[in-house]
Amino acid sequence: MFAMKTWLAGIAAGAMVLAAAPAAAQWPERPVELLVGFAAGGGTDLTARTLATFLEKELGGPVVVVNKPGASGALALGMVARARPDGYTLGMTNMPGLLTLPIERDAGFTAQDFTYLATLVRDPSAFSVRTESPHQSLAQLIEAARAKPGQVSYGSTGVGTDDHLAMVLFEAATGTDLNHVPFNGAGPLRNAVLGGHADVGGMNLGEAMPYSGSALRILAQASEKRSPLAPDVPTFKEQGVDLVFASERGVVAPKGIPAEVEQKLARALEAIANDPGFQQQMLKQFTEMDYLPGDKWQARLQEADQQFRAMWARQKWLD
Repeated sequence: MFAMKTWLAGIAAGAMVLAAAPAAAQWPERPVELLVGFAAGGGTDLTARTLATFLEKELGGPVVVVNKPGASGALALGMVARARPDGYTLGMTNMPGLLTLPIERDAGFTAQDFTYLATLVRDPSAFSVRTESPHQSLAQLIEAARAKPGQVSYGSTGVGTDDHLAMVLFEAATGTDLNHVPFNGAGPLRNAVLGGHADVGGMNLGEAMPYSGSALRILAQASEKRSPLAPDVPTFKEQGVDLVFASERGVVAPKGIPAEVEQKLARALEAIANDPGFQQQMLKQFTEMDYLPGDKWQARLQEADQQFRAMWARQKWLD
């Protein structure tokens, strides 16, 4: 009798495994949503939309980009953190906001709320002005900001974003005081700069380059050295300002997604990062490849988190 029960139990367990296997193999069975925390038209949005087309091919199903602008990107990240952990809700992240928003305030998520799938690209911070601006060089901008503290307006994509932090680091390095004006994304910010409603736009290099020369003048970008994607744009460092900063964009899922789904997504993102077609699209967007798989990305984020917390303790970020 015992043997019969054991045999039946084994049959039942095997049936459960066989039933589960096709479900994992068939995922996704409906569209996957990729949430972006900024308005359409910015660098994070463009990266996400390009990624979605390649991810559809890898997963064999639709990937829909959903813009949820608000709270400097925290709204979308909070939605991902609270989503059902089934792999159908993903988030296009923008570091440092991924780390700094929970440091600055109750953001509705923490860095521990996610499954880290991969980081893909980096995009240096940059300062841009409209072509007819009186600030035709970084030196002229610094001179004007020192002469009129708090009167030169600086637009960013929100409090706690890389654009905002680049401004704070710039102020500390130059002894200046800019008037911070946050926007819901690089698209609205760029329009404000072009319309003369913000003196300086704190946009990433890839966001400003398509407009460089015709509508915008890029005063400086924050890489260690000049980018091969924009060799005519000087760095802050070569102009005497010790500022190195960039946006890093990756993909997260809610914590606790099935291991099979996580592995499928991780393999897909690795394949995309190595796809010459995707790399070419990033080049067209003046965005640098910077792929790391989830575990190595998370280790880098943990190190960066400690650095940001130390920086936060030294600075009055909301001033």
